[in-house]
Amino acid sequence: MKAAVLYEPNTPLVIEEISTRKPKPREVLIRTAVSGLCHSDLHFIEGLYPHPLPMVLGHEASGIVEQVGDEVSYLQPGDHVITCLSVFCGTCENCTAGRPVICTNTDVKLPPGQADRLQWQKSAQLHTGMNLSAFAEQMLVHENAVVKIRKDMPLDRAALIGCSIITGFGAVSNTAKVAPGETVAVIGCGGVGMAAINGAYIAGAARIIAVDTNPVKLQLAAKLGATDLVNPNDGDPVEQIKALTGGGVHHALECLGLKKTAEQSFEMLAFGGTATIVGMVPFGEKIELHGFDFLRERRIQGSSMGSNRFRTDMPRLIELYLQGRLHLDDWISNKIKLTEINQGFDAMKAGKAVRTVIDFEIA
Repeated sequence: MKAAVLYEPNTPLVIEEISTRKPKPREVLIRTAVSGLCHSDLHFIEGLYPHPLPMVLGHEASGIVEQVGDEVSYLQPGDHVITCLSVFCGTCENCTAGRPVICTNTDVKLPPGQADRLQWQKSAQLHTGMNLSAFAEQMLVHENAVVKIRKDMPLDRAALIGCSIITGFGAVSNTAKVAPGETVAVIGCGGVGMAAINGAYIAGAARIIAVDTNPVKLQLAAKLGATDLVNPNDGDPVEQIKALTGGGVHHALECLGLKKTAEQSFEMLAFGGTATIVGMVPFGEKIELHGFDFLRERRIQGSSMGSNRFRTDMPRLIELYLQGRLHLDDWISNKIKLTEINQGFDAMKAGKAVRTVIDFEIA
């Protein structure tokens, strides 16, 4: 099968012929249908997060089950699935406490460098990215890294739910727990930010303030539920939001993963407000905040993949899409072939796409 391999940071991905071994107990082999290009992948490509190389990245995907290993009872060949990097064991302390997104069982959530699922004829080990490696025509994964979905759900839309949608929507509903009537600011209107905006709208937020420097993305944000649009090119976004709200917002969601915007998310809070860091701040980067601000009971917290319980959350998101409330049709900017993956990341870096997806059916 073909796969996109990262050999070194800040170099183009290379299309190689690789293979997988047969599924072991509790593993499934999936034919990849669609895989989205995510900023998290770009962080690894740019060397902002350490990981053994060479590696096959990709984690936002949908597909069809081809084979199942022994002891797999949840899935069978022919099932349509969404993959998720939040693979869980179901038995550790976090899983049994209802927080499977931060499962600690390294027998299931394999640390970098430990998976042996990818094979090739070159001498070096080919590493699995985020327990999935979705930039390949097939994925060999643990059964608890997938959720079975209804077959009438379009697989291109379904793939988006695997990362950007669950991350942004879940940050609103699961992590921040936005309540009806509250005010929300979303910093960054990429795929994750758009999902947060749509999620805040569905949650009943009274005002949803979209923050981005791209006017085209701001207009899409308005279509998805934003009531106010703030462009940092027009002035300090913190001051703009305080002026709009008379003092600050109940919730600020940072969806870019930058030191400056993470700090701004805290600064734009009203008394008692909560900042939720959704974006991946580069490894080793420190965030600086004024200690005095905490005296007004402002809070800051992290959100991993929308604090998801993905086997519950993702089927519900599919229902919201099929009911017309979750607007996934507006997300996909481009469909490309696997061989066009580097051009897809170039478009991402240039801010030209909300979401680019690889469609493995394109010849």
